[in-house]
Amino acid sequence: MVRNGEIGIEDAKRVLRRFWWILPITIVSGTVLALAAAFTMPKKYTSTTLVLVEQPTVPVDYVKPVVSADLSNRLASMKQQILSRSRLEPIIVKFSLYANDRNKLPMDDQVERLRQTIDVALMEPMSGSQGRAPGFKVGVTFDNPRTAQEICSELTSMFMEQNLTDRGNITRETTSFLSRELEDAKAKLDEQDTAVAQFQRMHMGSLPDNEQTNLSLLTGMNSQLEANTQALTRAQEDKALNEGLLGQQEAAWKAAQSGHNPETQEQQLVALQEQLASLLTRYTSEHPDVIKLQGQIEQLKQHIAEAPKTVTDEDHRNAAAKTEPAQIQQLRARIRQDNINIADLNKAQDTIQGRIRVLQARVESSPAIEQQFKELTRNYQTALDFYNNLLRKRQDSGIATDLERTQESETFRVLDPPSLPAKPSSPKIPVMAGGGFGGGLMLGLGILYLLAISDKSYHTERDVEISLQLPVLTMVPSLIWNGNGNGTTSGITGSSLSIEKNA
Repeated sequence: MVRNGEIGIEDAKRVLRRFWWILPITIVSGTVLALAAAFTMPKKYTSTTLVLVEQPTVPVDYVKPVVSADLSNRLASMKQQILSRSRLEPIIVKFSLYANDRNKLPMDDQVERLRQTIDVALMEPMSGSQGRAPGFKVGVTFDNPRTAQEICSELTSMFMEQNLTDRGNITRETTSFLSRELEDAKAKLDEQDTAVAQFQRMHMGSLPDNEQTNLSLLTGMNSQLEANTQALTRAQEDKALNEGLLGQQEAAWKAAQSGHNPETQEQQLVALQEQLASLLTRYTSEHPDVIKLQGQIEQLKQHIAEAPKTVTDEDHRNAAAKTEPAQIQQLRARIRQDNINIADLNKAQDTIQGRIRVLQARVESSPAIEQQFKELTRNYQTALDFYNNLLRKRQDSGIATDLERTQESETFRVLDPPSLPAKPSSPKIPVMAGGGFGGGLMLGLGILYLLAISDKSYHTERDVEISLQLPVLTMVPSLIWNGNGNGTTSGITGSSLSIEKNA
């Protein structure tokens, strides 16, 4: 007795012993039916072709390909395009497919029906190929082997053409895009270049490269200013000295002209000697003014030695009638030269001070200008690097476009042309027979299971105790007599003798 649908080993053995003939009947029936279906079903033929992906003839180390998508992704994209209605409908019309159903089925259903017969699958990657698939297979299953071969050949050609078209479009669009970006980058680079050049013109001499030069020039200008100041001081002192000498000479000359307190040559000699002593306090004996004054003293001494001892009043009047002495004229010329020298030195000093102010302003503004110049040069360098990078990529893309045009890049090559199937690919008789065998076996087991769970008879002491919930005292097997007078026992078919616990 089966309880709660649970079949034990003993129950299974008992059912198999009684109904073993069910399994052979269901298995044979299922196999025969499957074979009959296999022979009666319409036959399908599969034409296959193998397309190999050839690597570029130029190594990728020399020319980097523009199309870098994985073959599986590109194949999926091409498959969606080729299996679209716009690509399959011309095939249906070209090969007159489904002629009997053309008026019954709409074109969308015919396209879907053809799409179900097409199979595109990648090949398994080979060892050492870094996971790249070497190619893909195209299969077409149809009820006519020649038609299947023609459709497979057509689809293979479409895949190859689509690959060339896609790769060519990608390379051309990439080159065009990089060209546009390169033009924009060049415009920005020109703007940065113009900004840098304008900044250099505006801050000429104040750029970071000129800082050390400005410091050197400032040091030189300070030295020139100091030397010019000293020269100006000496010129002013010379002018003051010459003006003093001129005053003395003019006073003596005027006195000699008026006849009052005439100055003798001895007095002139004393005055020149005093002037020489004053010059020697400031200059050396080799100074031009000192040498010149010494010469005048020597001439005066010689003149005194050669002059007569007595001078009459007539001589004084004749001397007074003469023009200014040469000494006075020389002193006036010296003073005029001193004025010119002082004016030149003042002008030079103003120029030097102006240049010093300019240099000081440049040195003071150098840090701020350097910061601005660094920012400009950094932006320019960034624009230049970006431009060079785009230029290099555009050149690589142009070379890749040429490779695509000459078909020297990655291409599809038909390794095995579409086959003409000699045997049908479906239905497969061994597979159908195996399916019928398995189906018959499952059917037989199901029938045996139903028979087992439908058996309510008692076969063991445990079945009686569970059913009656009473302990069993003894069990009497039923006897079945055969024609030879021998009997065999079977399960309990009558009532079991039992007694209550408290009887």
